[in-house]
Amino acid sequence: MAMYFAVVEKDRESAYGVWFPDVEGCFSAADDEGEVMKNSIEALGLHLEDVEDLPMPRSQAAIVADREVKDALANGGYLIYVPLLLNLGRQVRVNISIDKGALDAIDQAAGLRGMSRSAFIAQAARREIEDAA
Repeated sequence: MAMYFAVVEKDRESAYGVWFPDVEGCFSAADDEGEVMKNSIEALGLHLEDVEDLPMPRSQAAIVADREVKDALANGGYLIYVPLLLNLGRQVRVNISIDKGALDAIDQAAGLRGMSRSAFIAQAARREIEDAA
């Protein structure tokens, strides 16, 4: 999975602003700091979903040496490491093994939400990846 550094900045009277030094034109915002990562993952995925040749992410050393990034960090900004989660629009059948008790709980939770087992597992996995980032 590709990972990209993003710069998060905040002025007193504004939302959190996020931009990606290696992905020109990609930006995000969030009113609450707790939403910064989720919104950044979504923005990055949407921005790059139809791009054939993905931009090459630079190392942390190269990012912090970048003049714009250096200025942002000196003014209170900070870096986050954002996973690229593309929605490719095609489903793939997989075979997994899972404990019967966990499977029963998944089926019950999915049913309560009006979801299929597959949709529930995919959504849960995506949330776990976003929360771990």
